[in-house]
Amino acid sequence: MKGLTARQQEILDLIREQIAQFGRPPTRAEIAKTLGFRSANAAEDHLQALAKKNVIALDASTSRGIRLLGDYAEGLDELAGKATAAATLAANKAADHLAALAEQFMQLPLVGRVAAGSPILAQEHVEKHVPVDPALFPDKPDYLLKVRGMSMKDIGILDGDLLAVKRTTEARAGQVVVARVNDDVTVKRFFKKGHSVELHAENAEFAPIEVDLRKDSFAIEGLAVGLIRQGHLH
Repeated sequence: MKGLTARQQEILDLIREQIAQFGRPPTRAEIAKTLGFRSANAAEDHLQALAKKNVIALDASTSRGIRLLGDYAEGLDELAGKATAAATLAANKAADHLAALAEQFMQLPLVGRVAAGSPILAQEHVEKHVPVDPALFPDKPDYLLKVRGMSMKDIGILDGDLLAVKRTTEARAGQVVVARVNDDVTVKRFFKKGHSVELHAENAEFAPIEVDLRKDSFAIEGLAVGLIRQGHLH
């Protein structure tokens, strides 16, 4: 365009390219960075000169307040529309990809403290639902139970860990279970001997819990099938 310096022409070309590609003009800082100016103020000086030549209109209230005028504005609405449509398409594809990833994960209820006598999965016990990759576990869990205390620390089950639990009412000797003894829920290693059950801790500081099936209320709530350390959740 006649009457423009080479640098002003560069700035005009950059503005048009940015609008055509992204549907919006560049900021002063972006102009300075792209064209190698020392500061955004240098870009502003060139923009003010272009405004005086009625090539662009400036809006000082916004960092992208640059509007092309005259010949340079021709066809920009169509180009900006195409850029916006392309950006929308890309955003939709990204959303579809995230949705597909989410479908690969299980949404497991996270159970906190269990009130005496209440079912483990009672609504008031569920703190939230956690997306979990099923490939983490050999058996598909039904819920996560927040571990309380250090009675199982010797096998790496620590206070605050999330124990992945598969619901079942049966277990073999030596399996780690979630058990209900009278009104208390505990995580221990299960052993049965005739009319009695022993629930063993994995910590020498804790004595076994002995359950007399003839007088005590006892039920297996589930089997431990895996563990998630809290710091691994995001």
